[in-house]
Amino acid sequence: MDRLDDIEAFLAVAEKGSQTAAARHLRRSLQSINRSLAALERSVGVELVRRTTRHSHLTDAGRAFYERVKPALAEINDARLEAAKARGEPSGLLRIAAPVFFAPAYVVPAIAAFMERHPGVEIELKVSDRMVNLLEDGIDVAVRIREMADSSLMTRRLGELRVVAFGSPDYFARHGRPQHPDDLVRHECVLRHAEGRSDSWTFRVGGRRRAVRVQGRFGSDSAAATHAAVAAGLGIGLTPLWQIRGLVDAGAVEVILEDFEDARIPIHAVWPAGKIPLAKTRLFVDELAARLKRESL
Repeated sequence: MDRLDDIEAFLAVAEKGSQTAAARHLRRSLQSINRSLAALERSVGVELVRRTTRHSHLTDAGRAFYERVKPALAEINDARLEAAKARGEPSGLLRIAAPVFFAPAYVVPAIAAFMERHPGVEIELKVSDRMVNLLEDGIDVAVRIREMADSSLMTRRLGELRVVAFGSPDYFARHGRPQHPDDLVRHECVLRHAEGRSDSWTFRVGGRRRAVRVQGRFGSDSAAATHAAVAAGLGIGLTPLWQIRGLVDAGAVEVILEDFEDARIPIHAVWPAGKIPLAKTRLFVDELAARLKRESL
């Protein structure tokens, strides 16, 4: 039996819960599945699956082995399919994940340009602000806007976002314009209720990061709502500049405290560690990186 067939049998047993279910799923005999498991365990020198009469359970070693070989086998199968097509043009389904606000503004235009150049590629875009599990959700590449501390992912830095304080001309006419982050304690601020503390804004003062406590009577878990509230004169806001670029260009809001802005937020493309990105993944990441480089973020 081919070694890849042995690994395929192991994965099926792990996912289906028994040798019988794995045999049915792969359309192989039960004896064939058992031989594959035994051969694989002999080759790695450790028990991977603990068998019972009705069920099979992964050992700790088997679970670790499963996490490593599942993406590797998927990569090999994808490579086989691409090689069999006898043409260099990328094709097939590419699954992408991106944040809610960022996806329509930047990811979708990059997808449109990419699909026009590569008509054999299909795209499935998952839009969510939650931290998706790439392996569990079957995602090939995800866009994440944050510092990356997760060593289980491979990353490529695509760009960075400027975060600004802003307010409407009407608000400044009525309440004055802050000249220093400490001035914010005397102003109404529009609070974005999301992850972390909404009443603590970070600036850079004298070369050091400083958290400034702010307060206000209006807050929302919607970025669009907080932007509209600032434009309506309800107070001062803090947000990535790209999200309010249209309001700034239209004169509805003005950026303030530019000399005290905190470090920019990085944008990354991420994919599972140990998984070599397919050609279509690499080409799409190149497209998105080039597009972000041209944008004023």
